[in-house]
Amino acid sequence: MPSNKKFYIRTFGCQMNVYDSDKMKDIFLSHNINQTDDFQNADYVVLNTCHIREKATEKTFSDLGKIHKKGKEDQKVIVAGCVAQAEGELIQKRAPYVDLVIGPQSIQSLNKFLDKNNLPKTSITEFDVIEKFDTLNHIKTNTSNKSAFVTIQEGCDKFCHFCVVPYTRGSEYSRTVKEISDEVKSLIDQGVVEFTLLGQNVNAYHGLDTQGQSNNLASLINSISLIDGVERITYSTSHPVNMTDDLIFLHGENSKLMPYLHLPVQSGSDKVLKLMNRKHTRDYYFEIIEKVRKVKPDIALSSDFIIGFPGETDKDFEDTIDLIERVKYMNSYSFKYSPRPGTPAADREEIDQVILNERLKITQDLLNEQQIEYNNQFVKKTVQVLIDGAGKHSGQIKGKSQFNQSVALQGEKEIIGQIIPVQIKEVLTHSLLGEKI
Repeated sequence: MPSNKKFYIRTFGCQMNVYDSDKMKDIFLSHNINQTDDFQNADYVVLNTCHIREKATEKTFSDLGKIHKKGKEDQKVIVAGCVAQAEGELIQKRAPYVDLVIGPQSIQSLNKFLDKNNLPKTSITEFDVIEKFDTLNHIKTNTSNKSAFVTIQEGCDKFCHFCVVPYTRGSEYSRTVKEISDEVKSLIDQGVVEFTLLGQNVNAYHGLDTQGQSNNLASLINSISLIDGVERITYSTSHPVNMTDDLIFLHGENSKLMPYLHLPVQSGSDKVLKLMNRKHTRDYYFEIIEKVRKVKPDIALSSDFIIGFPGETDKDFEDTIDLIERVKYMNSYSFKYSPRPGTPAADREEIDQVILNERLKITQDLLNEQQIEYNNQFVKKTVQVLIDGAGKHSGQIKGKSQFNQSVALQGEKEIIGQIIPVQIKEVLTHSLLGEKI
């Protein structure tokens, strides 16, 4: 039956959280509850939180306070995501007006909550990832985008000393090949042509096929690329120790796998990598980069860097800068280290903030310089752009190149959803301007 009820979702953090928010949106829509951009008039407000953010717990309580103060009467408040998983009891104690607390592996519980809508205030944070996907597989997907995320793997067994993922998302779990293929086909029916395969440790994927055989990421990508309607495939986020040779070689063999690889290294210092429990060395990382560039010379590379990890000396930082200079990235993310409660590094002595800020600025200046240098190579060259929406300016459309670059150009909205050749005319700080050929 039609409903006049509305929901609002605010999403923080990684692509996995975006995917989970999309699935919660599908659950609401399956109950004929419509989305709104105004939390004050929503009947249901969801904060899908991220524990990676600095002081994430306090920011969550700050947002909850604003919602409680300004929201409508009888509004249902739901906290999801990694802060919910890590701080469920604290949320119920400090914010008793919160109706439901659900961890990232329990978002399917929203379906039961909406079915009955008279459940007592509760916290559901079990690591039941099988039930999660069993439930979500039966909820209709709704999207108007041409590009979509598909979660293929959740959790992580690496236990890097700065990371909360093993504690908030649990151990590694891989969906079956059929489950993933069915979701891809459903999205194709809605017009999606580009798929980003997601996982906290996506290249550790080991899902079963219909014969009960384990498939790795390379095998899965090959299977998905054979589905009619799939035009582009990318994957994120990878760990260096799971970059198998067959996955590396696939970048030179499968034309639907885009020439882009996000491969976080976090530090260029062997000492810091050991302190982080990363389980690889800088030379091992260099070997992977060399192999990838050998099979796909034009591949675009990006990474993540944590600057100022406890114990990082000037020499360690110089090693990170040296790694960046040697690899030459098209785009990367760098962050100051901040402790995450419950992780092994949380109690270690932190580096002076003045030194940390100086190091971060040096890192980001170098990465920005590399991004501009990389993009300058494309002036007067042609890239294939998937047009995904309207641009910032009148008469402008935008999209992503096969190298994951943001590209804007003048054009009609009718070509949104198409992959078109675009000649690059100008390089901006974080994007390219082009012209349709």
